[in-house]
Amino acid sequence: MTPLDALPVRYADIQAAAARIRPYVHRTPVLHSTQLDALLGAELHFKCENFQRIGAFKARGAHNAVFALDDEDVRRGVATHSSGNHAAALSLAARNRGVPAWIVMPSNAPQAKIESVRRLGGRIQFCEPTLQAREAMAAELVAREGARLVHPHDDLLVIAGQGTATAELIEDVPGLDAIVAPVGGGGLMAGTAVAARALRPDIRIIATEPAAADDAYRSWRQGRRLRDGSPDTIADGLRTTLGAHGFTIMQALLDDFATASESAIVEAMRRIWQILKIVVEPSSAVALAALLENRERLNLQGARIGVILTGGNVDLDRLPW
Repeated sequence: MTPLDALPVRYADIQAAAARIRPYVHRTPVLHSTQLDALLGAELHFKCENFQRIGAFKARGAHNAVFALDDEDVRRGVATHSSGNHAAALSLAARNRGVPAWIVMPSNAPQAKIESVRRLGGRIQFCEPTLQAREAMAAELVAREGARLVHPHDDLLVIAGQGTATAELIEDVPGLDAIVAPVGGGGLMAGTAVAARALRPDIRIIATEPAAADDAYRSWRQGRRLRDGSPDTIADGLRTTLGAHGFTIMQALLDDFATASESAIVEAMRRIWQILKIVVEPSSAVALAALLENRERLNLQGARIGVILTGGNVDLDRLPW
């Protein structure tokens, strides 16, 4: 196994991020339900990043990246491409730093997330809903405005910031046997894995992903980063492709990977709304959906499991039930 100090993000980076972002983000609560425990036959502890600033964990990584930059690097603003949550998070972080944020969003981004970015002062430019179009327009903005690119997931400062959620969860719930999070670009899962392995070396680290957008799962299985496929999943926050840094860390630290069908994601989302009484978006439900669909293979009976609920930004006019 790759030593932790040989990885591109170390636990010391996560500790530094925690100190840097503390004035700007919430320490989110952890919820537990015996009813959900009974469904899986395990003890589930949900880290509720839907209660985070801008309604998603992305506030952590964005603030770490923006506030780690020196005044000269950040004076002309920051830029990114994002379907929504990172866009809102970077807009908020830039506002808190007093600099502009240039945001490239795909034309099919959820309306709730578009409105959030605008409310926070992000300057939106829309593009075609492809990775190539997003990257090209972001590069154009950086060149034209002199802004600093803050990649939504393949940025080491962003990854370190995302890892602070798991550090808090492990502090709040001692003795976890496993940690589970969803994968889109891999920033959250990479930060989660580094924090979990550093704090609990024997913990089981499990990534989850929609079966309809499974490039990270296939990359992990094949041992090489894949950038193919046209993801079409209700979990819009996970439609992006796996980043290079996330892939490196996941290959080194993951113990297992599970995918979830679209119907299982919708059902898990509905259960979380009904049982935990909280609003989560489809991407947040992927971890629970994958646990339930793969309960026999994962063999987590009786385990204490930490689950990252990533966000709660939902277009209420387009609920999947």
